[in-house]
Amino acid sequence: MANPVLVEVVRGKVVESRHSGALTLFDGDGKTVLNIGDVTRPTYPRSAIKAIQALPFVESGAADAYGFGNEELAMACASHSGEPEHVARAASMLAKAGLSCDDLECGAHWPSDQKVLIEVARSGKEPTALNNNCSGKHAGFLCTCAHMGLKVKGYVQASSQIQTIVRETMQEVTGAVHNADEYGTDGCSIPTYAIGLDAMARGFARMATGTGLAPVRAQAAKRLLDACMAAPFYVAGSRRACTELMELAPGRIFVKTGAEGVFCGAVPELGVGFAMKCDDGTTRAAEIMVTRLLAQLFAKDAELSGKLEARATRRMSNWNGIDFGYIAPSAALVDELKAVSF
Repeated sequence: MANPVLVEVVRGKVVESRHSGALTLFDGDGKTVLNIGDVTRPTYPRSAIKAIQALPFVESGAADAYGFGNEELAMACASHSGEPEHVARAASMLAKAGLSCDDLECGAHWPSDQKVLIEVARSGKEPTALNNNCSGKHAGFLCTCAHMGLKVKGYVQASSQIQTIVRETMQEVTGAVHNADEYGTDGCSIPTYAIGLDAMARGFARMATGTGLAPVRAQAAKRLLDACMAAPFYVAGSRRACTELMELAPGRIFVKTGAEGVFCGAVPELGVGFAMKCDDGTTRAAEIMVTRLLAQLFAKDAELSGKLEARATRRMSNWNGIDFGYIAPSAALVDELKAVSF
């Protein structure tokens, strides 16, 4: 099944590039609200699924044992930009569990944000694992290990105690089997499992509503989503889509990006979860897709919907600051979304 073109890049009056993809929306009862494209095709969720991976961090009692609040819970779900606040928060999380940067097994890389990268380079320092965009998630894993008495060294391995717990949690929340046939290695070295977008959306609908989850898990899910919405800077960072979308409607929107053009999220007040994938892995197109979906979901809130609609078409300019075109939802995506009404 060929996925439809959902985003177009226009230069002058000509469509220069087209991005195809798939999108799905579920309610808390596990019912499909909308499907566009092939939503059952195995897809690696990458970082878009971090909030579900963070459930054991809260369920085990680790977050409470170390006195963590919204910022730390958001960091456990984050793909941050490596800004000073992110690095400091990840370090403090590890310190409270008697651990350090040396215990991180996510690898080191330069911050993805150009401005932050330049600042780190000018300081004369080399990046460490704390700069890794996944250091918060890994700090969450390590704190859970320390609290539960699990082996710390090798915690990124698929066979480790903590990754076994995470995999089982993922299966239970999404309803999708995670086994060797779906296995891959993520950029930060932990296991990632290819599942359908429908399973991802179902999982986030459950996270948002608690439907189908045990009471302890439902409470943990709510705490994690609430924390991300309360401290969105710690989920991503300055000038990042996840942060800006959640700041646009405090406490009403949860979104999380993943590598290769994946986005997942939820709107708790509507009791829905969603997932999408841009086929060519382009983040710019995935950001347009998620923003246009949110504009439709909040159609009855004219002010918020208007702000989201304005963000769903992005003007583009060259190095001289001259506008040359825009990137926007395709007519096909706009038409398909008209079927969604709350």
